[in-house]
Parts: sequence; C-alpha cells; structure tokens
Amino acid sequence: MNRLARESSPYLLQHAGNPVDWWPWCAEALELAARENRPILLSIGYSACHWCHVMAHESFENEAIAAVMNRYFVCIKVDREERPDLDQIYQAAHALVSRQGGGWPLTSFLSPTGVPFYSGSYYPPVARFGLHAFPDVLQHVAQAWARQSPAILAQNAAVLSALQQSLQPMSTQAGKLERQAVRLSVAHLLASFDARDGGFGSSPKFPHPTELQLLLYVGQLQEDESARHAALHSLRKMAEGGLCDQLGGGFFRYSTDARWEIPHFEKMLADNALLFWLYSEAFALTGEDLFRRTAADLVNWALRELHGPEGLFYTALDADSDGVEGAFYLWDKHEVAGLLNGERLALVSAHFGLENKANFEGRAWHLHVWRPLEEVAATLALPPVTARQHIDAARTRLLAQRETRPRPGRDDKMLSGWNALMIRGLARAASVFAQRDWLVAAQRTLVSLRAHLEVDGRLYATCKQGEARFNASLDDHAWLLEACLELLQTEFRLEDLNYARWLADQILEHFEDPERGGFYFTRHDHEPLIARVKTALDNASPSGNGVAARSLIRLGHLLGEPRYLRAAERCLRTFHNEPEHHAGPALLLALEEWIAPPTLVILRGKPAEASVWQARLRARCEPQLIVVCIPSGLAGLPISLDKPAGTGLTAWVCRGNTCLPPVASYEELIPLLRPQPDYMLQVLLPEQ
Repeated sequence: MNRLARESSPYLLQHAGNPVDWWPWCAEALELAARENRPILLSIGYSACHWCHVMAHESFENEAIAAVMNRYFVCIKVDREERPDLDQIYQAAHALVSRQGGGWPLTSFLSPTGVPFYSGSYYPPVARFGLHAFPDVLQHVAQAWARQSPAILAQNAAVLSALQQSLQPMSTQAGKLERQAVRLSVAHLLASFDARDGGFGSSPKFPHPTELQLLLYVGQLQEDESARHAALHSLRKMAEGGLCDQLGGGFFRYSTDARWEIPHFEKMLADNALLFWLYSEAFALTGEDLFRRTAADLVNWALRELHGPEGLFYTALDADSDGVEGAFYLWDKHEVAGLLNGERLALVSAHFGLENKANFEGRAWHLHVWRPLEEVAATLALPPVTARQHIDAARTRLLAQRETRPRPGRDDKMLSGWNALMIRGLARAASVFAQRDWLVAAQRTLVSLRAHLEVDGRLYATCKQGEARFNASLDDHAWLLEACLELLQTEFRLEDLNYARWLADQILEHFEDPERGGFYFTRHDHEPLIARVKTALDNASPSGNGVAARSLIRLGHLLGEPRYLRAAERCLRTFHNEPEHHAGPALLLALEEWIAPPTLVILRGKPAEASVWQARLRARCEPQLIVVCIPSGLAGLPISLDKPAGTGLTAWVCRGNTCLPPVASYEELIPLLRPQPDYMLQVLLPEQ
C-alpha cells in the first residue's frame, strides 16, 4: 500500500499513485524493516528535480520494477527540502559508501537499523550512460542482503564511525583566531575563477552565492581588486547568460555548460533569494544598470509566481512542463518572428542569439545575451535608449505569449528558512533601491512566517494547507536571525529586535554544543538519527553555523550581550582548526567580523533627516558597518541603544561596549567610522 497520499509535500504527493509501496520517513516504516529484517530502499529528491521526475516515470511507475522493490525492500520516500536533516546524513553516507559525489535523486540501501551499505543516485531502467540498470541493482542488493547480511551489519559499525567523524569537527583551537583561513579560501577561489565566463571551474557551473559574498566582502574590506572583480564579473556573466530567465526574471538552478548558456530549468526560492541580495549589493557598489534590472526582474518574478495568499513565498518551480524539460522557456525562432517585426525583431535576434544555430539540443533556442545591446544598436544605427525601449517592449510581448503555454509545476509548500533568505534580500534591496514596497513585503513576510510556522513557542520548518510540520533546523533559525538584523538596518522596529533576541536564545538553548562549541543542525530534542550533523560547510545555501556565528557577533555588539559573543567565539574555534574540511565562506565571514568587530552607528532624532543619513551611510557599502535609525520616543530599548534623542539629529559611533562622543553633522561623522588611535575602545571579549 502506498501511504504518501496522506502527506502534504508536493514531491511526496507526486509519488502517491506509484505502484511502489512507499512509506514516508516514520517510526512505523523503520519498525517494519526491523521486524521483517528487510533492508530499506531510501529515495530522496525534491519536486523541481528533473532527474527525479525521469526516474519516477521510468522506474517507480513501472509495475514490474515496483514489484521487485516491494518484494525485497521497505521503500521510503523523502522530500529533501522538508527533511534536510536526513538528506545531509545520507548524502554524506553516500560519499563514504560509494566514494562518489551525491545529488538527487539519491537512491540509498540501508540495513534495518538505518545505516547505508550501498548507495547511488539516478538509475535508468536499462543499462545506459555507463550506469547499471535499476532492476539489476535491486536484484544485486537483495541477494547481497540475503547472503551476506551478517557481514553487512558488521560493516555498519565502521560506516557509522566514519560518518560521525565526517559530520563533526573533532577538536577546537586555542589561542588567537587568525585571518589565514580567509586568505587561503580567497586564493583558492581566485585560482579556480573563470576569467572569461565568470564563476568557478567548468561545467556544470553553479552560482555559489556565499563564495561571491565572501569575495565582495574581502574586496571592499581589504580593497582587494582581484576579489571584487571576480565577484562582479561572475554576477555580470550570470545575469547575461541563460542561467537568468531573460524574459520573466529569476535564475535557474545551475548551468550545464561553462558559459552559463543552457541551464537545468528548475527555479528555487533559496537560490534566487541569495542572488537577489548579491545583485542589490553589486548595484550599491557600482551603480550598474545591469545589476538594477536583474534585481528588479528577480523580485518581480518572485512576487508574481511564488508569492502565496498566506503572505509567504512558495518553494520552487519545476524544470519540466508537460513532462518536457525547459519546454516553458524555449523558443522556435519562427514563433518569435511571428510576434515581432522590423528592427525590433532584428534587435532581439542579434541580442539574444537567435541568429545562431539552435542552442538547446539542436532544436530550440534558449535566450541569452549573445551580443551587447549597445553593439547591436550601433550596428542598426539606433540610439541606445531606443534600443532599450525596443528590447523591453519585445520582452513584454514574448512573455505574454509564453504565459499561454502549459506552466511548470509549482511546489507550494512554504519553508521557514527559504522565506527568511527572501526577507533578508527584500530588506537589503529596499534600502539600496529606495523601494518602500519591498520593505513592506519583507515585513509582512516575517509576520506571516511567525503566524504560520511558529507554534507554541517553537519554529517549524515547513507549512502547507495551514499545517506546520517538522522541527526547524539551525539553518532556519540562523537565516531568520540574519534577516531580522537586515530589517533593523532598513527600518528599526522594536518587535524585530525582540524577535532577533528570541531567535538567538533559541539557537543557544536548543542547538549549541556548549562543551565543544558550534551548533548542531538539529534541536537537542529532535528524533534520534544514525548521526548528528555539526558542520560549517556551505552547500547551495550558507551554513547555519557560519550565519549563526556572524549574526550572534552582530547582535552581541548591538545589544552589548557577551553571551552571544562567547557562543560565536566557541563556534569559530571549533571549526577554525581544520578550515579545509569544516569551514565554508559563511563561517569565514564570521571570522572576519570577529577579528575586526563591526562598527555600530546609532542615529536618533528627526526621522526624515536620519533616514537620509542612514541611506548615505549604507550606500558606502562598508561591510562591517551596522547603521540603525531609532525613532524618537521609542520605549523599551536596551541600554546599548537607548541614546538620548534631542531636538536635532545626533549620531553615536560605537565599537564593543564603548561609544565615541555624539556628533551632530554628517561631515563630523564620517572620519569617526575609521578606528581612532585616540580611542582604544574596549571590545566585549568573552570571559576567560
């Protein structure tokens, strides 16, 4: 009996009609495997995953293959976006067992105790692509279990030991925390930087937003032009490539080639939220119109296609339409010619590459910037402003036609962590582009998140049809804390500060390892699994440990709260000893902020004038500058922020637990942003 029809996950519901006797991950399924001494076939994927759909159609909908699965295995299906705790563990186990990189779908065979002994990814129904046929794999694994289960169980202990070591750092560092890890990471990124096409390495090519954020940070903080160029060049190339939807806005998951030309066509909220923040930051740094247009198109797409009536953002759009990957986004150039004419058609064809051979499987065109618009305009003797008007009008016409096609499926569950990333992006973009409506959207999303995903003082990971499910992870809490800190710098609201404090306390109480430092991915009261993850490695999104450490540093200085700073330092020491194995760029951003603590500027006084100062200060893009504009008459402020509000505008510059004398002019303020030798300010160092 297939039990997925009772689930809320769109991915699991896609498999509810399979002839496979699927179980969701639950105690009953694990008890059944133990009682009948049957191995578990664990399949992990997500709704927008193209190869997950392929394997489902080829194998899980096949009666004969399903019969073999049902005969020999307890079959469990997991949505990796609902259960990232399971996905992290079994992706790491896959790497150990198979000695290959993971991905989705993940197809892992477990002993009844939940420990993997054989693991793979996509398997075709017949041998091809150098892959074994899935029916053969099923028979091979079933026979191995029948004949060698005692040996497999004996091997489980070694697998478990190796898995636990791989998922947790083993030691902490005493002494001074140094920048060496940051320098090494930046050097490594620059060594793999693709100077022509941007990004890192060759195909397939992923955006790596946290790496780009680190390069922007180092580029600004240390005036490293190489780091700055690598980040900005990558962002330009991604925005001009097929990775970016040139008509509807937003970015696809990754590029199958090194030129960012042909993507896999799923669109994920998390990827776009992180890139939204980056493109806003890039515009603030450069003022380039490409970055402005890319950010605006992205947020308009997200609000148009992923924003639900609940006030939260949905999770993803599928890669496929009517079972064909990319069908919604691809063009026949004759179709384009039927919609456009004259110089507008010539302009679009030259700009977006329709003059070339079909770039998608030799049969269709996926739009990307082939020739710069200014160059094409010059060739056609058009003024640049006229050319831009033609392109914008053509995009509107083509987009309207595209909307008549069968749409990709939408994963309409709502994830707390991914919505937190979007809140952060909206808040930063609202500040950079002076878009009040984006700030309102961010604030409303936070209110909706708390209404739908926080129940009885506990944050949950996912919500659909009014039901909040599964414990929120460290990442969910950390990303939401960071989002609150971004909101506070855009418009200071006491409720956001209090919620940030609550989130920080939740992280310390329910996730921290106070003895060895760092934070576990799951709560202390989470269901027991075969291993417990504590990592600072970034995946597609920044690690919870990295974001938590940096946010705790910022909140600790904002509130004058040593507890948060001590927890951040313990985290940094835990992962600092072996950065090449355990630390990613998110943690290195926290390390930078620990070594050179943030500078806090508190503005009190006339709201209109204070807002102008705040905008000018944030436009400086100094990564370690925190600017809060606190309205006059606001009660209940912590002592660190409760500065007297006079009749005029006053600014305080604070580092650690010491503030410089207040100033009343912008010209006096700017020199104070640099550390002053006459003011050796005390920092809120942890108790020794």
